[in-house]
Amino acid sequence: MGLTMTQKILAAHAGLDYVAAGQLIEADLDLVMANDITGPMALPVIRQMGGNVFDKDKVVFVPDHFVPNKDIKSAENAKAMREYAIEQNLTNLMIQGKCGIEHAILPERGLVYSGMTVIGADSHTCTYGALGAFSTGVGTTDIAAGMASGQAWFKVPEAIQFYLHGKLKPYVSGKDVILHIIHKIGVDGALYKSMEFAGPGVSELSMDDRFTISNMAIEAGGKNGIFPVDEKTIEYMKQAGVKDYKIYQADDDAYYEKVIDIDLSLITPTVAFPHLPGNGKTFDEIEAMEPIAIDQVVIGSCTNGRMEDMRRAAAILKGHQVAKTVRVMVIPATQNIFLQCIHEGLADIFVESGCAFNTPSCGPCMGGHMGVMAKGERCVSTTNRNFVGRMGDTEALIYLASPETAAASAITGYITNPVKLGGAQ
Repeated sequence: MGLTMTQKILAAHAGLDYVAAGQLIEADLDLVMANDITGPMALPVIRQMGGNVFDKDKVVFVPDHFVPNKDIKSAENAKAMREYAIEQNLTNLMIQGKCGIEHAILPERGLVYSGMTVIGADSHTCTYGALGAFSTGVGTTDIAAGMASGQAWFKVPEAIQFYLHGKLKPYVSGKDVILHIIHKIGVDGALYKSMEFAGPGVSELSMDDRFTISNMAIEAGGKNGIFPVDEKTIEYMKQAGVKDYKIYQADDDAYYEKVIDIDLSLITPTVAFPHLPGNGKTFDEIEAMEPIAIDQVVIGSCTNGRMEDMRRAAAILKGHQVAKTVRVMVIPATQNIFLQCIHEGLADIFVESGCAFNTPSCGPCMGGHMGVMAKGERCVSTTNRNFVGRMGDTEALIYLASPETAAASAITGYITNPVKLGGAQ
């Protein structure tokens, strides 16, 4: 029996010719990453292991959740990471103002690419599967062990194939695809499974769409999400300065626990209602309800803060004003994207329409800062989780949506189908 993409990568990094689902392996790591929440917690653990990293080029710290430092504790965390990175002479010290959100800056800098095995002390580390890498989130102790040893234990996951075909309609993007999938299979529908995307529909998705879809694999319980490497992937890696990468392809006779058919042409703008990413509703359902007034919109995060997301939101907002009762935060995911928004005139569109255009940061995604919500408020957000208390008060409500839907809702002041504002294309 053949191997899936994930199984091939894990086998190669474990020095094995073959691995089977459920098998425990010890695999070599190509990159280990921690942020300003998890990194400081890992430091006492790695000190107990001798204190040194296994490779200064393969351990990366990215302070992004509470930057610019919002209080004394976040400042102390950032300082601890910075001092340890300097002590260990780490090649990649991602100081705020020079980088951005971890899951956007690592691909942009060419630090992650196809064929790699990557662990990060953040659940959305699965993002890098868009590049054909095996990447997954782990706990603080595991990240410390990985930093010290360059290895990690894995249980080889079962695999589910998502067979994509068809072409997305206008104003439908990767966020709608993954919200559709999570609604279809449930928030535990891929529990500790590898979500492997295949089929002719893959070529219809942009790289930014693929990053969004892989990013939210964890919201279906997935161990990882992974896309095959094609011309778009190779071009992206080339632009990021990657020269040495390896492509793994699933065998024709690879075993999948199930194959789920996804017709991209049938997907419409989708919104995940509180309090689960799997609580998806289309506008056929939403427009049968009373209008849902909102107080806040967030456009950004490791899920939807990339350049294409900025362009999509700006295209909707151009020539419009944000509703008087709504506040909007637009947060580009990296400094380069921030600068590109200025060069392309998108920053003008955001500010002139009434948005706050903020420095790269995770910001309000997990209730950190730059958009914490009060009791009873409602927010349409391009982030990845809408759990109780995720963005502030436990009685605040979060609706997950695409940049297009978020921008349209910002203009009207209630959850709005972007097709109605965008018009036919």
